[in-house]
Amino acid sequence: MRQLDDRKLSVLRAIVQDYVGTEEPVGSKALVERHNLGVSPATVRNDMATLEEDGYIHQPHTSAGRIPTDKGYRLFVDRLAEVKPMSAPERRAIRHFLDGAVDLDDVVARTVRLLAQLTRQVAVVQYPSLTRSTVRHVELLALAPSKIMLVLITNTGRVEQRIVDTPGPVGETTLADLRARLNARAGGRFFPDVPALVEDLPSSFEPAERPNVTTVLSTLFESLVEQNEERIMLAGTANLTRFGHDFPLTIQPVLEALEEQVVLLRLLGETADSGMTVRIGRENEYEGLNSTSVVSVGYGSGDESVAKLGVIGPTRMDYPGTMGAVRAVARYVGQILAES
Repeated sequence: MRQLDDRKLSVLRAIVQDYVGTEEPVGSKALVERHNLGVSPATVRNDMATLEEDGYIHQPHTSAGRIPTDKGYRLFVDRLAEVKPMSAPERRAIRHFLDGAVDLDDVVARTVRLLAQLTRQVAVVQYPSLTRSTVRHVELLALAPSKIMLVLITNTGRVEQRIVDTPGPVGETTLADLRARLNARAGGRFFPDVPALVEDLPSSFEPAERPNVTTVLSTLFESLVEQNEERIMLAGTANLTRFGHDFPLTIQPVLEALEEQVVLLRLLGETADSGMTVRIGRENEYEGLNSTSVVSVGYGSGDESVAKLGVIGPTRMDYPGTMGAVRAVARYVGQILAES
C-alpha cells in the first residue's frame, strides 16, 4: 500500500471531521469551502479518488459525497487525531462530581454516569481486579464467642466482608494477636502473594487455638480468590438511540452484545495493558459490535493499573474528544483511589 502524503492526510482528516460533525457524506466542494487546504477543487477530487482507491473512504450512494471507512478512521486515530484536552471548567466538574463518592461502589457508579454524560456514548467501568490489588488492612470483629466478622480492605477502597463460624470460642487476646500478625504479614502485599505469607500462622498459636485460626485463614483465602471477581458497570445505553442511522439495519445486535459481561470484558482488553486503546469497527471480535468503536484505558492508584474504563459508540465518533474525556476521567479516578 502506498504511503499517503501530508496533503492527502489533510483531506482525510477534513472528511472525518466533517462527517462526524454533519452526519452527511462529504463532497470536494464542501471540503474546499470549509477547510483551508490550499489546493484547487480538482486537486481535492483527485486526492479523494486516491483515498477511495486505497480504501480510506467510500461512496455510500451514487452522486453522493464520501464517508470514512473503518480503515480511514483507523488512520485518523493513529496518525492524525490529537487528544482533545478537557477545559478547566470541565476538569473542575469532573473532580467535584467524583469527590463526593463515599465508597468504591459509589466511585464506580459515579464514574460510569459521568463518562456517559461527557461523551454521550455508552460508558463501561470495570471494578478493580482483586488479583491486581494489595491488602490495605484486615479487620477481625467478634460478633459472638464463636462468630467473627472478617473485613478485608484493598488499596483501591474495595471492602470484602465475611462471617466466620469458628470451631470454638475465640478470646479477645487471641483475636487481637491474629489481627496484628495478619496485617504485619499481608499489609501492602498483592492478593495472590498473601496465602504463602500467612499459611504457617496457625503453628505459632497454642494448639487449642489452631483450629480457630485455620478457619479464619480459610475464609480469608476465599476472599482473596473471589469467584465473581470480574464485575462491570454500564451506563448510557439509551444514548445509542441517537445514532440509529449509524448502525446497519438495526441496533439490536449492539444492545444484545452489551448485555454480555464476557463480551464487555473482552472489549476493554487485558487489565495489564493500561494504555489508551481504540478498537474500530471490525477490529472488535464480536460480530454484533462491528459497527461500533471502543475507546478504553486503564486506571488505578499510583502507577499500577487495576481495571479498565471506556466508552462504546458508533464508528462515526468524535475520537479526539472521546479519548480526552476517557483519559481525564481515568486519571481522576486513579487519584481518588490513591487518596482514599
